[in-house]
Amino acid sequence: MTSETPISSLSAIVYTRSPPSLKVLNQLLLPHKTIYETVSNIKEGYEQIKEMKVRGAPAIGIVAALTMAIDLLLQNSNKTNPIFKDQESLKRYIKTSLEYLKTSRPTAVNLFRASDILWNITEKETDINMIIEKIVKEAERMLIDDVQDNKNIGNFGAEFILKENQDKKIGVVTHCNTGSLATAGYGTALGIIRSLYFQNRLSNAYFTETRPYNQGARLTAYELIHDKIPSTLICDSMVSALLSLSENNIKAVIVGADRVASNGDTANKIGTYQLAITAEYHNIMFIVAAPSTSIDLNIKSGKEIIIEERAEDEVTYVTGIVKNYNDGELKSTKVRLPPEGVKVWNPSFDVTPAKLITAIITEKGVITKKDGTNEFNLFDFLK
Repeated sequence: MTSETPISSLSAIVYTRSPPSLKVLNQLLLPHKTIYETVSNIKEGYEQIKEMKVRGAPAIGIVAALTMAIDLLLQNSNKTNPIFKDQESLKRYIKTSLEYLKTSRPTAVNLFRASDILWNITEKETDINMIIEKIVKEAERMLIDDVQDNKNIGNFGAEFILKENQDKKIGVVTHCNTGSLATAGYGTALGIIRSLYFQNRLSNAYFTETRPYNQGARLTAYELIHDKIPSTLICDSMVSALLSLSENNIKAVIVGADRVASNGDTANKIGTYQLAITAEYHNIMFIVAAPSTSIDLNIKSGKEIIIEERAEDEVTYVTGIVKNYNDGELKSTKVRLPPEGVKVWNPSFDVTPAKLITAIITEKGVITKKDGTNEFNLFDFLK
């Protein structure tokens, strides 16, 4: 079930408890169409995440949690003939559902963290109605807290970058999409860019296409134009050339994170690692912006992060919009680039070593590396 909404809406997630409703913005259709799709059960939530209609680590975790909440609210709404006869049947259902949701995207730690939080609630309670109520409240809390966390990230990040740049307006570079469409609102890396802009300290935000899924060209462009933030689209391969030009006054590359290991190694959208290398060469800050929920203290380094590999079609085909000459209607179409039979490798993420990262910005503050080392002390910071 879908519904058209004005193109100005930037909310990726629309939720109400009464009546129970969860709608997710189909980001595969952006920036040309804004269509929200209803999620009413576990399978529909799984498909939203798996098919990348919703993406961005924070948003993935929140949609998974709200999917569990909506599913339980709707199934438990029939008071005369309740579907869950006892607490054990409810707990089995929740366990199976959460394990299924976790298989949708293996790299984003927020998905696993949200699942663990909901399961811990389930284990501690014995009353059916109380289990459902607490799960729903926790999912709602995740949605609300994420917006404030992102604003904190934006303010901390802008302050950190501007400490070294007191006078002129500065330029920055970002990769993929890390704004309202990847979170509950405002954004992480894009939240820092918003904060710089609101303080009148941003000259221009350069953003990459982010091949092969083009989240930058489609989604980041959509957000920056909506907010009237000065910005320029570049190909992924143009970043080094851009950083070599002093007249742009670029002072930072700012990216998000899908998972941060305890030593600071960071998994993010494919192409992030090469941006860190060129930032290091050009002596430009490389900033990772992520909520603390994206930090996984259970893994020692990036070597333990599972990297999702996706379908060949995402590389061999490009999706775009063409205009029908008969009626002027816009139609989505796919165009193949390489010849049939070409071999394709399509990892969705790469890992940037901690030694290439200047700082990790969270809602709790700025994390810098331990003195004399190339690693971060994330354990002590998050205690």
